Amino acid sequence: MFKSIGIDAGGTLTKMAYFNERDQLVLESFPSNDLLRVKEWLKQHPNVEEIGLTGGRTEQLREQLETMKSIEYILEFEATLKGVQYLLVQEGHEIDDAIITNIGTGTSIHYMGNGQHVRVGGTGVGGGTLVGLAALLTGHRDFKEITKLASNGVRENIDLLVRDIYQGMDTPIAGDLTASNFGKVGITAATEHPQEDILATVQGLVGEVITTLSIQFAEQKETEHIVYIGSTLADNADLQKVIANYTLLKKHKPIFLQDKGYAGAVGALLNINK
Repeated sequence: MFKSIGIDAGGTLTKMAYFNERDQLVLESFPSNDLLRVKEWLKQHPNVEEIGLTGGRTEQLREQLETMKSIEYILEFEATLKGVQYLLVQEGHEIDDAIITNIGTGTSIHYMGNGQHVRVGGTGVGGGTLVGLAALLTGHRDFKEITKLASNGVRENIDLLVRDIYQGMDTPIAGDLTASNFGKVGITAATEHPQEDILATVQGLVGEVITTLSIQFAEQKETEHIVYIGSTLADNADLQKVIANYTLLKKHKPIFLQDKGYAGAVGALLNINK
């Protein structure tokens, strides 16, 4: 039975990683507003002796766990790097340097090179922005419902595109690029829009802001790869498409790890298994 687990106590989700008896990586998550569920899970797995812990809600989780287990803390940025490096190898990516964009409740952006990393920037725009704006504009608060509805939306009805400005003229850049997120609303007579269109536009705004910043840092660090991770990308093909298209347009290579959102938990696990 496994004796060690890694936990990343995030703002929205608390992620868990461990290797089972067949040495397979197992990933689980719990809502961070219900940390008692993590404590109950540990009570049901008395074989666990060591916990690698990281994330912004570490102290809140410590209070729940008290002295149940041996706990080793690792800084969130260090845990994320360890997890990303491991997952890149597992998924067949051989790269030495890259920008790592972690899209959680907000977004943190790092540069990885020569086995080291540095935080280069970030933004408050992230999954929390997506859910918050969706709730304000449509009343929908469930992340899965938001992304499902957004997948059926049409952004062109709300976003102002470059070709909308240069009507009948050659455009200086690609005509289907966004000139102004939500910009068409203020200059057209339409006052009501389907919820699907609104949600698709919100998601587009979030994706474009994050990608623009990531590309700027990639150019600054002269690296072609941008690794996108974070729970906001999980089961969200449309957001990945927004990000991938813009990254490729700017001549960079996007990488989406399959185990999105769990890099911190994996890194915390590797840290105690070192």
